[in-house]
Amino acid sequence: MTDRRHELAVNLAKVEERIAAACAAAGRKREEVTLIVVTKTYPASDVRTLAELGVRHVAENRDQDAAPKAAECADLPLSWHFVGQLQTNKVRSVVGYADVVQSVDRSRLVTALSREAERSGRELGCLIQIALDAGVGGRGERGGVGPGGVRELADLVAESVGLRLDGLMTVAPLTGEYAGRQQEAFERLMDLSTDLRRAHPAANMVSAGMSADLEQAVAAGATHVRVGTAVLGVRPRLG
Repeated sequence: MTDRRHELAVNLAKVEERIAAACAAAGRKREEVTLIVVTKTYPASDVRTLAELGVRHVAENRDQDAAPKAAECADLPLSWHFVGQLQTNKVRSVVGYADVVQSVDRSRLVTALSREAERSGRELGCLIQIALDAGVGGRGERGGVGPGGVRELADLVAESVGLRLDGLMTVAPLTGEYAGRQQEAFERLMDLSTDLRRAHPAANMVSAGMSADLEQAVAAGATHVRVGTAVLGVRPRLG
């Protein structure tokens, strides 16, 4: 086993232990939570090693890095999640490889995603990104729509050709009333998910929690956690 493969295997095992312990503490089954490894800035060789170690979901946040990496790893049994703020001029490329876009936060983006999904004959999963730090403009520092805009945007996704409304995503905010209060932030996301599922029962995916706060996300009820550093470590990066 190479040093890098060993490093990834050890880190992955530690994260799996954390998820399992968090599930046990919350009275949940381990299979209720899906691990998405955030491979942004790391090479395709790491993605390939992770796949060999059993990872099935990976996430990227920059199309210029993700597109060639996804192409290089096209033979692997992976689901690709796009989690970054997405500009409409990158939509055609992203739809070419992403299975799920977790950062849907405005109607113009929904329209562009639908057009490209229909053109390419694909069905694209979509999560509405919630900004719990949304200000008067209705958007957060790192993208996302405020809680008040969820229903309208979700309805638009559900009605759009080529798109599938899968659920909600959030990033624990750095500012606003939920700053430093990850547990409360994720519980608020779960409340919004409950509301959403009254109108869209199949939209039951809740993506929350990262390396530092995955336990709080699992405790709140997240179905997917997005973990990067805790798996891949800190090492010289691309670019």
